[in-house]
Amino acid sequence: MQFPGKVQPEIHIINLPGSLKASVLRLDMVHPVVSGNKWYKLKEYLKEAKEQRKSTIVTFGGAFSNHIVATAAACKSFGIESIGIIRGERPKNLSNTLQDALAFGMHLIFLSREEYKKKSIPQELYTKHEYEKLYFVNEGGYGYLGMLGAASIIEDADIKSYTHLLTAVGTGTTLAGLLKASQPYQELIGISVMKNNFSLNNSVEQLIPDKSNFKILHDFHFGGYAKSPSELLNFMNQWYLQTGIPSDFVYTGKLFYAFEQLVARNFFPSNSNILLIHSGGLQGNRSLPEGSLLF
Repeated sequence: MQFPGKVQPEIHIINLPGSLKASVLRLDMVHPVVSGNKWYKLKEYLKEAKEQRKSTIVTFGGAFSNHIVATAAACKSFGIESIGIIRGERPKNLSNTLQDALAFGMHLIFLSREEYKKKSIPQELYTKHEYEKLYFVNEGGYGYLGMLGAASIIEDADIKSYTHLLTAVGTGTTLAGLLKASQPYQELIGISVMKNNFSLNNSVEQLIPDKSNFKILHDFHFGGYAKSPSELLNFMNQWYLQTGIPSDFVYTGKLFYAFEQLVARNFFPSNSNILLIHSGGLQGNRSLPEGSLLF
């Protein structure tokens, strides 16, 4: 399994009426497993773990976490063990995402939602592992190193001509990284994929307190994280027929839907040049009933 160094992500132009211009940065094409923003958010953590001679990366996420499976795949490639602390009791049938993580060699530890919320460290990590050899990465790669890695998205793609950057937001790490590397004239817009997650602004500001050229919109969550109502799936199919770009129901489907709605509402000033960040993570679609999507 090979991972990219410096890459030049493909930019896919979207046809719009009037004076607006829009494109999609196809980070989903960076790598078949650790796709989209996942590689960028992980790479600085992997580098530091290697430098500190850690043997195992421990990270956190839910049953549909793209970050979990991306971490498992990256660790396997780099010769590092991986442990995933999973939110919720172990289900009878594992999600496709967790099955993939297991296939890449990740050891899964399930915590009740209450224990997970407390960020409790499972006793198993003390009794079955050399604790000093463990390297912890926050859920979704949130943290300073995750932000630094996400900032290199802009370094890998020449995007200075864009007036607006749009990205789906889970933890806020990617948005913070884009902010760090953005130009003062660029406005960054995050589309929250979680319902009423109004703490996101604080999460972003903690990572990059000196930048304020962003806003987070909370109207496009479709009922909450990893919800897949028919309206969203129908839109994803229509978007694919129109653009040829696949999306996922957790993140990018909501991003593209929000974009179309914002254009219809005349949200963007005339002559805006908009870049949508395709953050990858399509493997979660396999948990949908067969035939739900056209791609």
